[in-house]
Parts: sequence; structure tokens; C-alpha cells
Amino acid sequence: PPEPPARGSLSLHRAYLRSPLGLLRLGQLALGAAFWVTVAAHKYEGAAHFALFAAVLAWLLTLALFGLSLLGRWALVPWLGSRWLLTNLVHDLALGVGLYAAATGIMGYKAGRKSYCSLPGYSQRCLYSAYLSASVCGGIAACLYLFSGLYCLSRRCRDQRDII
Repeated sequence: PPEPPARGSLSLHRAYLRSPLGLLRLGQLALGAAFWVTVAAHKYEGAAHFALFAAVLAWLLTLALFGLSLLGRWALVPWLGSRWLLTNLVHDLALGVGLYAAATGIMGYKAGRKSYCSLPGYSQRCLYSAYLSASVCGGIAACLYLFSGLYCLSRRCRDQRDII
């Protein structure tokens, strides 16, 4: 379908919201928010700072892509708007998968280092469950980015230029 007009009243691009890419974006936003809220709500140190930075950066960029696509305003983005499918493809495979895979690895490593504190009778505050939860959310989010990247790649290989 043609993209909505660049000017005029704002309206939701409902076809995008019902498309596989739109549904994957909603899942990415939900799991990404769960990842960084879980990490930020608990005491973290060391490499978890990078994991939190990576998750928030990927989440904010995904939110921007989702918002522009949902409103049909990607034509307003200089240079990238005319290459919106390619922009989504690069975002998903390079940034989304890369950043969330790194963040998941960091949080999984930190969860492994804190696994002793889940033993009965351990009296100190335990971050194992928070790190493990963040790692699981990040892993699933990375998979969703991979799926949306493959979806965009398949559309690109079929010489389609739009995201729907």
C-alpha cells in the first residue's frame, strides 16, 4: 500500500499495526522495557551499565521506528525515509540483535556469578533472579529482532520497497 501523506492530520496506519512487523515491534518494545526496567530497578554494577545502556538505546530507536511507521511519517526522515525498509532491516539485524545479544550475555554471566545466593539460608540481598529475568527478556527480544530483520530481508529480496 502507498505510504500515507507526509502532511495533514495525524492518523494511525492500521495496516502497519496488524502487519507482522508491527506486531514484532510491539513485542520488542514490551520485552525491551521489561529488560531495562528490571536492571534499573535493582542495584547493578560493572558491565551491567553497558547492558542497560544497550537496552535503552535499542528500545528508544525501536520506539522511534515504531512511532514513525505507525503514523506513516517515515517520509519526513531525511535520507532514511526513502529507504525505510532498509533502515528497519539494518536497525533490526545490526542494532537490535547485536545490542540485545551483548546485553543478554552480560546479564547471563552476571546471573551465573550470583547463582550461589539463591541457596536457602543466604541472608544477603540476592540479584540472581533480577539478572536472570533480564537475561531471559533480552534473549527473547534478540530473537524478535532477528525475526523482524528476516521479515524485512525477505521483503527486500522480493523487491518490495515498503514495510507492509
